[in-house]
Amino acid sequence: MDLTRYVDELQHQLGTAAAAGGDEARELAARLSAPLDAAARLVLLEALSDAAGEISAELAPGSVDVRLRGGAPEFVVSAPAVPAAPVATFAPPAEAASAPSAAADVEGAATTRTTLRLPDHLKTQAEEAAARDGVSVNTWLVRAVAAALEQPSGRPSAPSPQQRATGRVTGWVR
Repeated sequence: MDLTRYVDELQHQLGTAAAAGGDEARELAARLSAPLDAAARLVLLEALSDAAGEISAELAPGSVDVRLRGGAPEFVVSAPAVPAAPVATFAPPAEAASAPSAAADVEGAATTRTTLRLPDHLKTQAEEAAARDGVSVNTWLVRAVAAALEQPSGRPSAPSPQQRATGRVTGWVR
């Protein structure tokens, strides 16, 4: 990935802004352009590295790394190994098994980006549940929404007195 286009655009924007300030501002902008080049490249690399880290967190156990080759960043994607056979950790109730599941269609369906704001404690619990199930947080949330929508009322069923007493919640993995 060539960062030159982005750095040049930043320098152009600096020059445009300086033009409004007169000749002194234009000269100052011209003198700042050379050191700005290195700083802008460093900031862009930092942003790309942060983005790769966020993507890797969602792809776990796969990953995305940013490497420099000849001064240009390069993305390296490491796909997770495909398991030989799926492992089920929970069998759905008999009535749920007989009906076609909406969750089965989730993986191949078109997707839409949605921003979800969670309290920190719920985010932590979702991350722990996803890790336990060996899936990304996104996959875990999609499955949770699909399971909630399969309930007759459109809401998840209330926990049984035994679940409330133990604080334990069970789920399913496809």
